Amino acid sequence: MNLDLANKTAVVCGSTQGIGLAAAKELANMGANLILVARNEDKLKAACAELFNNGSQAHHYLVADFSRPEELGAKVNSFLADKPVEILVNNTGGPAGGLIHEAKTSEFIDAFNQHLICNHIMVQAVKDKMIAAGYGRIINVISTSVKQPLANLGVSNTIRGAVANWSKTLANELGQYNITVNNVLPGATETTRLKSIIETKASKTGKSYTEIESEMANASPMLRVAQPEEVANAIAFLASPAASYINGINVPVDGGRTKSL
Repeated sequence: MNLDLANKTAVVCGSTQGIGLAAAKELANMGANLILVARNEDKLKAACAELFNNGSQAHHYLVADFSRPEELGAKVNSFLADKPVEILVNNTGGPAGGLIHEAKTSEFIDAFNQHLICNHIMVQAVKDKMIAAGYGRIINVISTSVKQPLANLGVSNTIRGAVANWSKTLANELGQYNITVNNVLPGATETTRLKSIIETKASKTGKSYTEIESEMANASPMLRVAQPEEVANAIAFLASPAASYINGINVPVDGGRTKSL
């Protein structure tokens, strides 16, 4: 099975922590050159320093804020002007939790911009490069909520669904160019976002952090939450030559928590 990514360049968004950083590390281990994208330069420098380099790999970073789509587009297009890109991992921290009927309309707009619009900007910045290379992998890290809405994540459920349908449409259009577009759907994963969700739920329910954490772990048949590296493994496989005929699908990485096929 060919998992070699030597001489390929991967752009990974939200890559200074959690799933994004774990994915960047795994892609580097497989031989790819990395371009990390996030808003904190100090954390980007630190993340780049953690990436494996066999001596011939070149790793770079781009400071960009997904809450500013127009600025993102200008920065990305300028930075990538003279660089090849074969792999794009769209990964952005999710919206704050809450009941959908209590959500402000501005919350939907902000989340739509940070997720779907920014994902689209990233795709438009790299798709012609992928077409020219004859190789493209677009992987969107979204949520199992596209299969089964999650309680108290109303805005996220809505926007993630939009991203999933956008992704499937892209897969239909770009497959002819040997570009695949797939979604990875993490379940509860040990990240700063999960910590925030647990803290919010604990404050609203009166339960302890440990109780909420245990409930989330027990919701999976594996009786635990995922590690970021376990989600990263799925991302890395979909980025590889071995996944050449996997296109337009949602891949849950949730230990079997989602109650549907």
